[in-house]
Amino acid sequence: MGVAIIADIFMGAIEKITSKTRKVYLTSEKEDEPEVIEVRIWSDAVANLTLMALGSSAPEILLSVIEVIGNDFEAKDLGPGTIVGSAAFNLFVISAVCVMSIPAGEKRRIRDLKVFLVTAVFSVVAYLWLLIILMVTSPNVVEVWEAVVTFLLFPLLVLLAWLAERNFCGVPNKTDTSKQIELGNFQTGEMEEAAGCEKFLVCLGLKQPRRVRADKLLKEKQYFRDGRLDRDGLVAFIKEVKNYPGLTDEDAAVLAASKLVESQSHSRMWYRVGAVRNMTGGRKTQPQLSTKLKEVYNAMNEHPEAPTLGDVPKVMPHQNAIIDFHAASCAVMENIGKFKVAIIRSGRTDNEVSIRVETIDGTATEDQDYVPINEIVTFGPGETEKLIEVEIINDNQWEPDEEFFLKISLLFNAEKRQGVQLGRISIMEITILNDDEPGLVMFQKRGFLVKESIGKAIIPVVRKNGADGEITVKWRTVDKTAISGRDFEGGEGVLVFKHTEIEQNIEIPIIDDMTPEKDEHFEIELLEPTGGAKLGQINRTAVTITNDDDFNNVLANMMIMTNANVHALQVHHETYLSQIKDALNVNGGDIENATGMDYVMHFLTFGWKIIFSLVPPPGILGGWLCFFVSLAAIGLLTAIIGDLAATFGCLVGLKNSVTAITFVALGTSLPDTFASKTAAVQEKYADNAVGNVTGSNSVNVFLGLGAPWLLAAIVNMIRGKEFYVPAGNLSFSVSIFTGLCILCIGLLLLRRFLGVFGKAELGGNIIMKYVSGAIMILFWLIYVLCTSFQAYGYF
Repeated sequence: MGVAIIADIFMGAIEKITSKTRKVYLTSEKEDEPEVIEVRIWSDAVANLTLMALGSSAPEILLSVIEVIGNDFEAKDLGPGTIVGSAAFNLFVISAVCVMSIPAGEKRRIRDLKVFLVTAVFSVVAYLWLLIILMVTSPNVVEVWEAVVTFLLFPLLVLLAWLAERNFCGVPNKTDTSKQIELGNFQTGEMEEAAGCEKFLVCLGLKQPRRVRADKLLKEKQYFRDGRLDRDGLVAFIKEVKNYPGLTDEDAAVLAASKLVESQSHSRMWYRVGAVRNMTGGRKTQPQLSTKLKEVYNAMNEHPEAPTLGDVPKVMPHQNAIIDFHAASCAVMENIGKFKVAIIRSGRTDNEVSIRVETIDGTATEDQDYVPINEIVTFGPGETEKLIEVEIINDNQWEPDEEFFLKISLLFNAEKRQGVQLGRISIMEITILNDDEPGLVMFQKRGFLVKESIGKAIIPVVRKNGADGEITVKWRTVDKTAISGRDFEGGEGVLVFKHTEIEQNIEIPIIDDMTPEKDEHFEIELLEPTGGAKLGQINRTAVTITNDDDFNNVLANMMIMTNANVHALQVHHETYLSQIKDALNVNGGDIENATGMDYVMHFLTFGWKIIFSLVPPPGILGGWLCFFVSLAAIGLLTAIIGDLAATFGCLVGLKNSVTAITFVALGTSLPDTFASKTAAVQEKYADNAVGNVTGSNSVNVFLGLGAPWLLAAIVNMIRGKEFYVPAGNLSFSVSIFTGLCILCIGLLLLRRFLGVFGKAELGGNIIMKYVSGAIMILFWLIYVLCTSFQAYGYF
């Protein structure tokens, strides 16, 4: 765990180093303001095979180096055994876990197959070369030239992988292998080809040639520009979040940070750091969402066309039955006697719900002007309307118009309140009239003022001077400075006033474009009344849309909160203060989302966290000081681990070669296992899950054995001796692994090209993926058993 924690800091330094960018200036629509884009200096292939491979393999490599130096430049079994054992675990077990962990019905393919094939070939060549050294050219002896060739195969691998990534082989990539540049404005569905400045970048080797659909680019749209949150991207995201009511600005900022993290390209190192922090109760690399936010986030991601940005399907704002009156008010004659009022149910209709209906006095009083009501109304499954009978008392005395109210409320029983909620019209006004005319239909006012962020403008239409019979009236919107489709969703419709109803509402959706602009207005007019009704004096009204005064403040606060959330998820630390604070607190200070296991692991690793928090943070000197100090700390720990492993093997009666391929190899590879599993599930491609395993295995040999063997061979040559490396168990272990390695890589390639597997390295057919995983784990068991038996003389 100590090695994992210092490796976390070490990889933070690598992240800081490899994230260096340079600016490229391009022409833009604005004559005086060129477009500036950031281009990463480090190639993905080079970064993965050098610093990132060194980061994940540093313990194994340093264990081998320190063992040789500590043994007076003589060979031992622990270092080489750990190198080969770790490679076997990485290739067989991690690949098996990744193949089987993909959710049912999904699959992952390696995107950059050429780079994978280069590293796969080298992973086989590396171990074949070991066999040639140990058994053919100079049995049991490593000469200087052999060690030099072993070490130089590392830069050769990096060079060939870089050439493959840059497409020097001449076969065009089907997909863009770099997400470092986003160029141009794309229209959905159009085909865009690299042109102009992009071709220039391709010639420089900074960008891959591409031909992709623009709607695919939407999936990879970044909210960051020059390392900062893009205002337009945040505006679009707020529009998306507004489809989900009940979210605060803080919730939206957390969701925005989650979207940003998800939409960015992550390296294998990022997943390894996340795995280590999950194991040690440290600060997480992904936002921790509450149950409610997880539901919203998952709903947003279910939209297949634009999981990162864009329109999402409207969700039902209520998961309950919605109960309200059909109209907000009605009017009846005093001599009507009994009449019925409609109660409407919307939303969920598959359950049985009950509500209470009761009367409330206004100027009309119960028992004098009307018969009071206090009863429970039950809607059965599928029922959407209930009628309540109301009785008016006729006292034969002249009185002015009077009113009383009907009220809907939920029952006191908690069980009866589940699955039901009140709608917008939960109180209805009933006016007692003394005439029997159909009435006049008109607007309440000549003008209405609404905010752009209101969502829907509610425009009341009233019926006066009578409410006898059912009438209808048409309405339509008229564009003025506000335009339908741009500022509001206009159109036309029909309002229906049932017998005695005196008020209905027109609902006009207002489009919030989240940009400051002048006040705009449109008009609504009433026309063609039926049922004997006539238009009143106010048959046309103006609706003015005013811009929110606090828009810029809200957006500024949202940007600040989102940037703060994203900054908190950085892999590396910029200052000592933040590094020490993270070390002292469980889950990096996010106590609200800390689990019980986080507390346990934080307690167990607290000492290591405090010690390594004193390592210079990556924010100093561009990460290089942290890089070398962390590397030295890993070297110190691996020296201790080497002694402990040898002592442990001695106590339990295991030879060093067996201890190396089991306990030590498994311990050093455990973080990689969790990291690869997470990458397999979350990434669209398999490169970060299994694509880097072969490259890491090659680097282990070229650096983990090439460097110490070269050093030992030179020292022994100066001493006039040969560097003796007994072939014995090591050559047998390498032989078994090499054969099984070829079979495993062959199985992965078969999975890619055969339909029975789903034509993908990971996932696919649910039965075949478990069969493939079982075969790979069987390969590892065969390797461990055969190597162990040979060490004890059974072979």
